[in-house]
Amino acid sequence: MRLLQIDDSGEFNLVEHVGRDAPPYAILSHTWGADKDEVTFKDLTQGAGKNKPGYRKLSFCAEQAASDGLQFFWVDTCCIDKSSSAELQEAINSMFQWYRRADKCYAHLSDVSIGDESSRQTWKSAFRCSRWFTRGWTLQELLAPKSVVFFSVDGELLGDKLSLAQEIHDTTGISVQALEGRPLSQYSVDERLSWARNRETKREEDAAYSLLGIFDIHMPLLYGEGREKAFIRLRKKIHSSIQTPKLDEQRGHLLPPSKSLASSTVPFRRDDDFISRDSLNKVHQILAKPASRAALVGLGGVG
Repeated sequence: MRLLQIDDSGEFNLVEHVGRDAPPYAILSHTWGADKDEVTFKDLTQGAGKNKPGYRKLSFCAEQAASDGLQFFWVDTCCIDKSSSAELQEAINSMFQWYRRADKCYAHLSDVSIGDESSRQTWKSAFRCSRWFTRGWTLQELLAPKSVVFFSVDGELLGDKLSLAQEIHDTTGISVQALEGRPLSQYSVDERLSWARNRETKREEDAAYSLLGIFDIHMPLLYGEGREKAFIRLRKKIHSSIQTPKLDEQRGHLLPPSKSLASSTVPFRRDDDFISRDSLNKVHQILAKPASRAALVGLGGVG
């Protein structure tokens, strides 16, 4: 991954680190403006982009990282060379881990302001309505890092994902326990998908690709396949992942396949006449009567 730092002349400098050999760093979470307004990898390599509105976000991230004692920081607009399809593919498949390993994640909310004393009392309503909560990529940026700190457009501290957990839960439906760090694998597939239901992405396939880290899977990116086909591949990969043992990195042995995840929920009403296995004594009571009959009805192969 590439990280940004400020060089001796006060300019932004890109430094590449391979694998996990990266120093402590901060990472920015934000919503993109128009593409022409964001500072790109090409801009930085050519010493351009200072007049773009997105340059202020880089300066904010650099200043906040420095105040937290961090020399390096990462911003998606300019730390990825998006002209390289191979690099973009690697970045999207790695991004959840990049956010998870960050020492600090700064969520910059461009539509929340607490400029004067009167508005300081009402910023939480703007916080709940922020565009940041409607974007596809910010879901993993909320859940992956241990520390997510929210800032207004003016750089004012709003709180972190623990102090604002109830507001975030009310806005997104994500459980407070997940915000506090409960492993995502303990939530069903359907529940995790529901967290992304009302979120949007600029490219339709990204609605599926932005969920790779949420389900701890990797898959090739096929821009042009469309949203539906991307989600079909995503679900197949999720199902395959559920059936496959995973390596416990701390203990060095395989974990058993997860049994707590459901790939889908059958949307049928509860059957009041249903008799479960542990209620079969009712069947025996029926058959104990002379000339009585009982029918067991169900889908073939379900037991």
